[in-house]
Amino acid sequence: MKIELRYFASVREALGRSEEVVDLPDEVVTVGDVRHWLQRRGDPWQDTLAEGRALRMALNHQMCRPNVRISDGCEVAFFPPVTGG
Repeated sequence: MKIELRYFASVREALGRSEEVVDLPDEVVTVGDVRHWLQRRGDPWQDTLAEGRALRMALNHQMCRPNVRISDGCEVAFFPPVTGG
């Protein structure tokens, strides 16, 4: 399955890129699986996307939980929580 990944704000800065297209292995079926798959790339991916870090995820421009299933051609985005004031 091929998907588009987008990275925003401090995630983009830490990873040194704003987007990429990837081919995923068959066992990656949820947004959370994508996060874990990316962590296996090692640093800076492992640290930036680590469990416990404040991180938001979206599927096709909709905020989502890690258990949401992905599909071929979708867009998954990672970004830090934002606050206003």
